[in-house]
This record gives sequence, C-alpha cells and structure tokens, in this order.
Amino acid sequence: MREFSRIGVVGCGLMGSGIAEVCARSGLDVVVVENGAQSLELGRARIAAALDRAVRRGRLTDADREDAISRLSFAADLADLADRELVIEAVAEDRDAKTAVFKRLDEVIPSADVVIASNTSSIPIIDLAVVTSRPAQVVGVHFFNPVPVQRLVEVVPTQLTSSLVVEQVTSFAESRLSKTVVRAPDRAGFVVNALLVPYLVSAVRMLESGVASAEDIDNGMVLGCAHPMGPLRLLDLIGLDTAQSIAESMYEEFKEPLYAPPPLLRRLVAAGAVGRKSGRGFYSYEK
Repeated sequence: MREFSRIGVVGCGLMGSGIAEVCARSGLDVVVVENGAQSLELGRARIAAALDRAVRRGRLTDADREDAISRLSFAADLADLADRELVIEAVAEDRDAKTAVFKRLDEVIPSADVVIASNTSSIPIIDLAVVTSRPAQVVGVHFFNPVPVQRLVEVVPTQLTSSLVVEQVTSFAESRLSKTVVRAPDRAGFVVNALLVPYLVSAVRMLESGVASAEDIDNGMVLGCAHPMGPLRLLDLIGLDTAQSIAESMYEEFKEPLYAPPPLLRRLVAAGAVGRKSGRGFYSYEK
C-alpha cells in the first residue's frame, strides 16, 4: 500500500488550517497554498495559535510543536504543489472556486499518480473530477470541524475513482491521521450532512416562526436529547455561510423542500452575521 508523505493543502481557513495542522503533527511534510499575502499570514498565525493551545492544554509538548512547525511551509502559487503526492483542496464551499482550483492543479501537477482530493461538504465530487485529465485520481476526503478534534472523515469515491486510490486514501486517514473513515456515496451531502442539514434548517425555521427562542431550542436538544451542542450554536460553529451553501447544493440536487435554506438563514448571511468567525450569528461572540 502506497504511503503518502508529501501533502499539499489548498486553502488555510478554518478547515484548511486544521487539515494542515493534523498532517504536520502526524509527521508529514506539508505545503499550504493560500491566495494573497494577507490570507497566507492569517493562515500561518491560525495554525501557530492552534499548536500553542494544544501545548497549553497538555496535548503537545514544546518539542512536538516545534517539530510540527518545521514540517509546514507556505506558498501563494499552486505550482508549488508540483512535487506533492496527495493534494487536499479546502477552499470556500463554492462550486466555481473549487472547479477553478482543480483545473489549475491538473495543469501544474505533472505526475499522473498524484491524488487530488476535495474537502467539500456537499458538492458532488464527480463535478470536480471531470474538469481534470485524471478523474481516476480524484476523490472526496471530507474532514469535520475542528479537524484536530473530530475523529471522522468521509471518503467519497466517484464512479471514475480508482479503487486503489480509495484504498490508499482510506489507509492514510486511518493509519497516518488516526481518523475513523465512513465510506460515503457521491451525492450532495454525502452521509453526515444528508442527515444533519434537515435538522439544522428545521431549527432555523422553528426560531423564524416564533415557536421557541434560540436558547430554548438549543437547551432542548442538549438537555433533552443529550446532544453536545444545540443546532443553532452548531450552525454558528460551522458558519452560516457554509451551512447555506451546503443546503443550496443539496436542494439543487434533490429538490426536497426540507433542504432549502430558510429566509432567516439567508438574511443573516447577507448581513455578514455568519457565526463565530464573524463575531455574531444566532448568538453574539464579540469580545
């Protein structure tokens, strides 16, 4: 079984930085590509802060932190991923943005053996695979936020993905990253979000219709159903913009009304109140 040791990560937001951190902590050589100097520095700082927190909480030693940092390098050009063995795309949940990344990766990565994976939450992987000249090497590898904490990874092959690639990526996630893998079908939402999104948007509709307050909805699910977090706080953690994109992708594919983003969700996203990362969503997180 082929073992990946040189990893590329495209995007250094919440998900990309978490993927890069986990790979570096697992002893892998990681190159992170982000568009623009400011975004690149923010991503670098985000990973450093996460490693510092892990040291403070006793999950890493100072030596572990320094070792992880030494395995990370940062670049602004996708061409810097030309020598990678596995590249994981983790840009915004936008079909056009992801398609553009896959087209460019196909151009700059010379070896046909390189695996190109997407961390998309809901976009069908086949839509990304067919814009490349190597659809057999394209697969979905969906991590969950926060990546260093959440143990699950959905591996999503398309009809064209090589069975060997599926085995290699599954082994990588399980053996090297110590994740638990769920094999998911290549359909919008995969397994987890196909179950989760209707629940989340139902909570938004309940709040929107005045049935209950945000606090009562969340307390009801935490204390009544033993969920670790209520649906509205979970939406704030995921990001309301990301949740809206997932819901739109699922509704586009299945035309099921239960997947459609509620008006309140759309209004909050339009206002820039997208959850914790913006300082406010269904709750306020401003200091």
